[in-house]
Amino acid sequence: MLARILQHSWYRNFGFVTLLLLPLSIIYCAVSLLRRNLYRINVLQSTRLPVPVIVVGNITAGGTGKTPLVIAITQYLKANGYNPGVVSRGYGGKATHWPQPVTAASDPDLVGDETVLIANRCRCPVSAGPDRVAAARALLSSHPCDVIISDDGMQHYALARDIEIAVIDGGRRFGNNLCIPAGPLRELPSRLKSVDLIVANGKARNHEYAMELKSYAFQSVTDAAKLKSLHEFEGKPVEAIAGIGNNERFFQQLEALGIHINKHPFADHHRFRQKDLIFKNENPVLMTEKDAVKCKKYALPDAWYLRVDALLENRFYELLNAQLTDLLGKRDG
Repeated sequence: MLARILQHSWYRNFGFVTLLLLPLSIIYCAVSLLRRNLYRINVLQSTRLPVPVIVVGNITAGGTGKTPLVIAITQYLKANGYNPGVVSRGYGGKATHWPQPVTAASDPDLVGDETVLIANRCRCPVSAGPDRVAAARALLSSHPCDVIISDDGMQHYALARDIEIAVIDGGRRFGNNLCIPAGPLRELPSRLKSVDLIVANGKARNHEYAMELKSYAFQSVTDAAKLKSLHEFEGKPVEAIAGIGNNERFFQQLEALGIHINKHPFADHHRFRQKDLIFKNENPVLMTEKDAVKCKKYALPDAWYLRVDALLENRFYELLNAQLTDLLGKRDG
């Protein structure tokens, strides 16, 4: 409930909640700037790895489409002869020690939902842990990775980065332009001037590269071999559940397909229980792919997730490849 109230105030006009939280936002913003500057002047130390590091992140709290972008970049690198590895915080994971190796069969309750999703889609080495330097070192010690992708690592300055890619919500942009908790910002928009590439999930502006989240089918939550077309549920009532950073985007996707949905929004990274998935009627249950990795352990005979892929313009990949090639050339030289 609190998260929904905050999100509503972030992307609406100023109100009582915004004004009440404004002093905390000023403090948050000041601490964020101070911390970044301490790394810039080497008071706080960053660790540089022996392979290039690509950081994919955002300056707002959740819901920008970062995970599909990480997957798309990783798959592109694999298809072009690289051996990428991915490190992630493992947000929501309850493991007692870190870092943790992650595979498609890992328990999302232990290592986090996004990391399992990435491992499942990319089939590459993945390591999770709050200390991304330790997670990356664990990858390099056990796999022949020649490039590391840090998922949601823009503010994790302890890990030195060679390429920074920021993803923003092309529709909601930066909301009220205030820092957490009065607004959605982790860092000020001026931070984007220092990144290498900016990806907009949706409509792109100058110096941004558009990303489209394209859906092709619904896949069974419990049986990967079962698919349904995008038109399968058209005109039919369903129970739509979502526990991601921007639930409304998912609900709008379903409605655009002509589906009559009963909305069941949850907080981002919600730890689903069996009772969350039981409804009075017998309607099919539709969910996001990130939620599906947590729900496949339950007996759900008619539950489906909308598989999405991030589509980006070729120019984005050309620039990324050129930067990576230049980095490797300098290191070899």
